[in-house]
Amino acid sequence: MRQALQNMRVIDLTQVLAGPYCTMVLGDLGADVIKVEKYPNGDDSRIMGPYFEDESYSYMMANRNKRGIRLNIKDEAGRKVLYDLVRSADVFIENYRPGVTKKLGIDYETLREINPGLIYCSISGYGQTGPYSRKGGYDIMAQGLSGLMSMTGEKNGRPVKNGIAIHDIAAGVTALYSILAAYIYRLRTGEGQYLDLALVDSGLAWTVWESAAYFGAGEVPRANGSAHRVTAPYQGFPTRNGNILVGAGNQKLWEKFCTQVIEKEELIHDPRFLTNSDRKANLAELEQVIQEILVQQDSPYWLEKLDAAGVPSSPIYQYDETLNDPHIRAREMVIEYEHPLAGTIQSLGFPAKFSQTPGQVRRPAPLLGQHTQEVLRELQYTEETIRQLEEKGVI
Repeated sequence: MRQALQNMRVIDLTQVLAGPYCTMVLGDLGADVIKVEKYPNGDDSRIMGPYFEDESYSYMMANRNKRGIRLNIKDEAGRKVLYDLVRSADVFIENYRPGVTKKLGIDYETLREINPGLIYCSISGYGQTGPYSRKGGYDIMAQGLSGLMSMTGEKNGRPVKNGIAIHDIAAGVTALYSILAAYIYRLRTGEGQYLDLALVDSGLAWTVWESAAYFGAGEVPRANGSAHRVTAPYQGFPTRNGNILVGAGNQKLWEKFCTQVIEKEELIHDPRFLTNSDRKANLAELEQVIQEILVQQDSPYWLEKLDAAGVPSSPIYQYDETLNDPHIRAREMVIEYEHPLAGTIQSLGFPAKFSQTPGQVRRPAPLLGQHTQEVLRELQYTEETIRQLEEKGVI
């Protein structure tokens, strides 16, 4: 089967989530991703549970479609192996704290001398420049600095972390499209380049409506529960047996909601709720009116009426319900494949559905050092040299 990136080679020195997510997607699309794990213990996510047949499920989820080698790049012989890999690479990606790659002799300036066309991507918490650049940065720190935590949760509540590692994933996605753009540029010009990605910048760039509120009106976004910042009613409501989402995102949908769903046409003419601006200004009262009606029936009753009226809606699922929903399954967002130790494992599928070059699982996440000898043989290392590197603790 053809794949879009099947001629791209990626050298991946990242660990945990942001970088591995990026390189996983590159691998899903056909790139030859060689994951270089530190010697001796490998990616830090290998110690994150849950475990299945002694393999970390967390590690397996973000590292499919990669070949894995274990390499001590603090050793001169280990750096030579890495340099040999770089000569054959299109992309090099790392997530060390700024300054570390220079000390290790694997910084962009050094590797560009070896491979002038190399696309070199660095992912860090705060970026390579600026007063915070040398600080260590995890996803939760980025959520705090970007303001995301202050606008997540219930009104007047304590700051709340987003339910997923959103800045890690944002950085991985930003790195992904940046690498692809740089790759297209290199195909046209032959020139490589350096990419500087930060967790903070990547998540901050997603705060589109929030920045509009601040730049346009001086409004500081606050936690607002599930309510939308500019549209109402567009949020979650309790029912008699659960919670649902209602998205009456424009005037036409609001009127359908009133007449066909809750059957309260008089609300359309209520001066408090005439326009979207009126509804936002009187949101607390609007919520109270709608809630008093919706709690009289179960969620399926209201979801059926909302669908019939053409008003966007959804149940609010627990995660196990999500993964077992018939639509999620029909979209193949839960897949199964074989792992050499864990056997048949489940994973998330491919969100983009390509007609000609679809994503596919070509290999499971590598065991620690699984492909070291295979990769070295491809680099024309002799069996004797490989044996010596093993004895020295380089591989």
